[in-house]
Amino acid sequence: MDTETLAERYERLAREAPRRGRDAPLRALDLVLSAFFLLVSSPLLALIALAIVATDGRPVLYRGERVGRGGRVFTMVKFRTLQRGAEERLGPYLGEELVRRASAEYTPVGRRLRAAQLDELPQLWNVLRGDMSLVGPRPIRPIFFEELAAELPAYWQRLVVRPGLTGFAQVRREYEASMAEKLAHDLEWIADRSVRLYLRTLVATAWRVLRQSARSLVRPAD
Repeated sequence: MDTETLAERYERLAREAPRRGRDAPLRALDLVLSAFFLLVSSPLLALIALAIVATDGRPVLYRGERVGRGGRVFTMVKFRTLQRGAEERLGPYLGEELVRRASAEYTPVGRRLRAAQLDELPQLWNVLRGDMSLVGPRPIRPIFFEELAAELPAYWQRLVVRPGLTGFAQVRREYEASMAEKLAHDLEWIADRSVRLYLRTLVATAWRVLRQSARSLVRPAD
């Protein structure tokens, strides 16, 4: 009897999918750029860590399990933006409901970090380690993987590549976009991924982050 679950089947399909020749130069770019960005941003990383400790104590980092390439589960890190214990309270929610409930859980510093997307900076370490890429589908929690795979038959294809710090879905759509809309953009990246698209996505992300950072600095915290 076949006891393979839907999630296990999709993970197997992703592992068996052929790698493209363009994946090697993309990984080389990941290594060079993530190391460079970590070095350049180290003073900012230290300041953010101090601000979190001074205003809300420890921990500085949030650590959460995410599904990576081929279904491998890894620990993703980012700056903590929510009140302690928020992960357990928000665990069952996804999409718009998660956005709505999370809005009441942000710390004052965390709200500004999230608005500017600076909370994602520690994920450069995940990129350097090989857990993630700078560009790709955003990583998802294991608890939601099988649920979404059942709803969206093409969902397994996200596991063919490393999840990304940013991606097509992030630069084209707002966070509240449906999972089906995000998947469509993710699949476009997976099918057409190239050095040119990788660099274009990074430039678009940098421009978006700069605009959001400027707005977050002048807008009063809630």
